Amino acid sequence: MKVRREQKIKRTKRRRGSEGTPVKAAPKPKLPYDLIPKERYTSADYMAREWDHMWTKVWLLGCCEADIPEPGNHMVTEIGNESILLIRQRDGGVKAFYNVCQHRGNQLVHGAHQTKEADQAIRCHYHNWQYRLDGRFFDIPDVETFPQGAPKCGGLTELPCDTWGSFVWFSMDPDVMPLRDYLGIIPEHLDPYRFDRMVLTEWVTVEWDCNWKASVDAFNESYHVQGIHPQLLYYLDDLDIQIDCYERHNRYLIAFGVLSPRVISPSEIPPPIKVVMRGAGMDPAAYEGSIYDVREAVQTFKRENGAAQGKDYSRLNDDQLTDDYHYMIFPNITMNVHADDMMMFRQRPHPEDPNKMLFDYYMFELPDNEFDMEAYERPKHRQYKHGETSLGLVINQDAYNLPFVQKGMNSVGYQGLWLGEQELRIRHFHKTLEDYLAGVHARKGS
Repeated sequence: MKVRREQKIKRTKRRRGSEGTPVKAAPKPKLPYDLIPKERYTSADYMAREWDHMWTKVWLLGCCEADIPEPGNHMVTEIGNESILLIRQRDGGVKAFYNVCQHRGNQLVHGAHQTKEADQAIRCHYHNWQYRLDGRFFDIPDVETFPQGAPKCGGLTELPCDTWGSFVWFSMDPDVMPLRDYLGIIPEHLDPYRFDRMVLTEWVTVEWDCNWKASVDAFNESYHVQGIHPQLLYYLDDLDIQIDCYERHNRYLIAFGVLSPRVISPSEIPPPIKVVMRGAGMDPAAYEGSIYDVREAVQTFKRENGAAQGKDYSRLNDDQLTDDYHYMIFPNITMNVHADDMMMFRQRPHPEDPNKMLFDYYMFELPDNEFDMEAYERPKHRQYKHGETSLGLVINQDAYNLPFVQKGMNSVGYQGLWLGEQELRIRHFHKTLEDYLAGVHARKGS
């Protein structure tokens, strides 16, 4: 399909302020174009290899720091068959433990939970064994009836735990590298957005009928926009995209508030672009410029009016005021980062079935200067099966399609993924995954 090129996206090269998100394109990695076997998405054996050599070796997102603001507050997150307990400590730090009592294996906390009692110990509801916030035994009822004494472990099994970006991270590898080393370029790139100023407005988990990697794939390329999201062709440029691959992680920079070269210019500003304008505080009816100048006009308007709206854009370049700086933190975090909000997906493997996954959807928004923090209530977590809830038109379109992708993966008539240049991030993702399964990162200590 030939496409029209009535505009060329001009990417901002300068930065605002002393720091900012790097915009220079990374060198293109030399990756093979070999077919990616479908068994990576359908095989229980491959799923087990992923667990042994990847999931248990990487850093994983556990929760928001705001979920556990006070000492004693704790949250549970699950990955595969493991349940992880995250506890705010009295010194302000956070510790992570396997969520299991050392007595008879009962899970200490059943499901995601939060407590407000600052000095409360963690208690097992089976036999009332209690643990201090730092995981040490606090009380073992009738301990004198155990001739062998208390378990020699001294308490809960602790995991590496750290924080970045207003999130709590953990790893199941006791010898994992420091979190900042693992994240690499990510803090430098994303700290200018100040996620700590954003508030969580939605948090939903849906069990999807596909492998977790099928979801990662869907949100890491724009090639599918023309097929699954045709309405977005009047909202973004799905072809002139900067793709950058780093050691583990990757990104693309995609322009919003523009037309795709695939469509003919309409006689008036399309409704999706009008949404962009209104979101910035502009009146589309008062705009007299060209459709092709809307993006730059929105950037100028936000730069000039952001302070009056109580929003500090000083560390963001002009493109960041309109565009999607889209990051993938290996292995399972997708972040659609914008000046005023951040949509984040956490894609988790199903505990048993390679044909299913858990899709965690988070929406964060940057409040304006009239926002009342005292009145703010964090949304309650909601959980659904596939098709039971709406996550908005765009994600719903992907959610509808992905089960058919998974069914096709299981067909004898299909051999595997045949990926092109527009799917570079997927090829990079699979190379990183295979490096973990081959032990490359473990050998490198990186």
